Amino acid sequence: MDKDVSAGSGITTVAGRLALAITLLAFGLGHAAVIDGVSAADAASIAQYVGGIALFAAGLMALREGDAAGGTAFSVLGALWFTWAVSETASGNGAGLFLLLFALVALSLTLAGGDQLGQGVYGLFFVALLLMSVAEFAGSDGLTKAGGWFAVAAGAVAWYAATATLAHWPTVLPRRAAGRGVTATG
Repeated sequence: MDKDVSAGSGITTVAGRLALAITLLAFGLGHAAVIDGVSAADAASIAQYVGGIALFAAGLMALREGDAAGGTAFSVLGALWFTWAVSETASGNGAGLFLLLFALVALSLTLAGGDQLGQGVYGLFFVALLLMSVAEFAGSDGLTKAGGWFAVAAGAVAWYAATATLAHWPTVLPRRAAGRGVTATG
């Protein structure tokens, strides 16, 4: 198994991914309503301080270190998490619009490339935000819970990505040869 840890292996990237993982897990579990008495509102303080401030700071440090992709992702997501945590939207449609715009940022980060785990995190987060946005517009608790589970999955992948870098575990999937029966020689 390939142990490629070159993409996003800096300590700033690890710190950013851990901050994102904690925030996504709290956000997702709150929206999925899987823990009795824990709601999405309970994730607001984590989103404000860990997802907002810590992630934004990790983004600025990554930019300073020359990591344009990680720096952009962490700083933009940090600003959006902070805004989500402190905003009080008056209507479901206002919240839906914010989540839709947040989803578009996650989609851009997914399509920007990067390592497989990062794309997985942002792709799952995009689906979570899209589902939650539609749920706000339609008033659907079921879609909100489904979106919460996608956010939990994104948080789990982000947590693995950070831990894998620290523990030197595999961070890429092995590639197969093109076509059936093809074997490598040499």
